[in-house]
Amino acid sequence: MLLTGCVVLCVLSGLVGYRLGRRGGDSGRGDPVDNATFATLHLAAMAAPYLRAGLARDSARRAVRHLRALVGTAALAVTSTDQVLAWDGAWEAPDDAHTRDLIGHVHGVLAGGRSHLVAGDELFCEAEDCAIRGAVVVPLTVDGRVIGALAAYDSPVSAALVRAATEVGKWASGQLELAELDATRRRALEAETRALRAQISPHFVCNSLATIASFTRTDPDRARELLLDFADFARHALRRAGDFTTLSDELTCVDRYLLLERARFGDKLRFVVDVVREVLPVPVPFLCLQPLVENAITHGIRRGGGAGEVSVVVRDVGNEVHIIVEDDGAGMDPQRVREMLDGEPPSGDSGGIGLANVDVRLRQIYGQEYGLVIDTAPGEGTTVRMRVPKMRPSYN
Repeated sequence: MLLTGCVVLCVLSGLVGYRLGRRGGDSGRGDPVDNATFATLHLAAMAAPYLRAGLARDSARRAVRHLRALVGTAALAVTSTDQVLAWDGAWEAPDDAHTRDLIGHVHGVLAGGRSHLVAGDELFCEAEDCAIRGAVVVPLTVDGRVIGALAAYDSPVSAALVRAATEVGKWASGQLELAELDATRRRALEAETRALRAQISPHFVCNSLATIASFTRTDPDRARELLLDFADFARHALRRAGDFTTLSDELTCVDRYLLLERARFGDKLRFVVDVVREVLPVPVPFLCLQPLVENAITHGIRRGGGAGEVSVVVRDVGNEVHIIVEDDGAGMDPQRVREMLDGEPPSGDSGGIGLANVDVRLRQIYGQEYGLVIDTAPGEGTTVRMRVPKMRPSYN
């Protein structure tokens, strides 16, 4: 990431000089270096969000005019390895014959991984009135792989244009590299979410169904209500969803989970949920709250003799939402907590697995400072604190 940032800065510095040279000095309005700098940074900022979406037809079409302005050429094409994705310029877009020739030149770039000047016998068209008289084709690379190309057209193709197109190609490659990193991060988070779904305690599922079955004869209406609660919980926990949901949905999932657990423990289990309504629409990572409550019951209430209180407190704190899950049960050895967060819970300890999963996902999504904070000691209960920014990360 640091290397990519350095490359971007160097490339933009080079483009400022190139654009300054094309302006031919001061325009009479402000310092020419400042003007060139601002213009270059503005164009880069306009193109960057589309390139961060990856190299595809729609993103290329949105970025291409900004890229052409950065290069300062008469026309510019963006291609993948096998097709022209976008075109912008004073001339008409290439016809089928020209497109086939352009892709042929891209194949040359693919093979060598270096910029390629198109002129003379390699011209796209032999017609005397053809406006396309030359081009420079530069590679777009991600992780050392050529995934496409920029083709800058002009008449004639100057050495300055070759340098500018090469620099823009490097900068665009840096943005595409970041897009690939974003995609990798999203895939990792999706894998973590799928893993957490798979880790929903089979003991909880079996015990819940056994509890429901126990009411079928003595209290059929209660059994029916609990079965609906179980269905609601399963629908939320196992649904096909993105990485994020609302805090309101997460609290609904927790409510159904607690109702099912209270049906097992009866009046021995008390729970309190205290939430300010303003934060209910805030986006939060999917299935981030229920594992904390499950841990409170597993490590606090059940191991403390099956009696106690679990509280969930949610507060609006400026740009963040603070969530506290607390129990007054048996507590845990702090060393054991560290082992759980390191992904080393005892065999079958689904609560510990859930804690570690939530901790990892929070750090991956928001940064290392957003991991879980756990205060506990044997006989002292457990408090788990979680902070969530109100704004959803831009890469999701």
